[in-house]
Amino acid sequence: MTHHDELRLLPWTTLDGKPCFLSTDETGGPLSRLADRTESAQLEAGTVLLDHAMEVIADAETEPEELLLLATALTHNLRDTLRIAVSRGHRLSTPSTNLGGDAEGPRLPAAAFG
Repeated sequence: MTHHDELRLLPWTTLDGKPCFLSTDETGGPLSRLADRTESAQLEAGTVLLDHAMEVIADAETEPEELLLLATALTHNLRDTLRIAVSRGHRLSTPSTNLGGDAEGPRLPAAAFG
């Protein structure tokens, strides 16, 4: 559960690549719903991309340029997926469910802040 004093890591970054955060409560406002839809679209894109990657890798005649494009797309999608995992993990952990953890709850790694 999200508490009103916690920031939600959003599934997009600023133009210069820095993370975006939302201060929100549990009411699910319009920006929270947009972030939820964006996360769902990013995860669906990852599923489609993974299926495509399996086909490309299985094709012995795949050109190096296509492999480079595939690696780039997979890298971008993995970055998005990891951002979603961090965001959702942070929202799931609370002091009462964070067994053995810090009483203040989870912390984002310094790298998440650019």
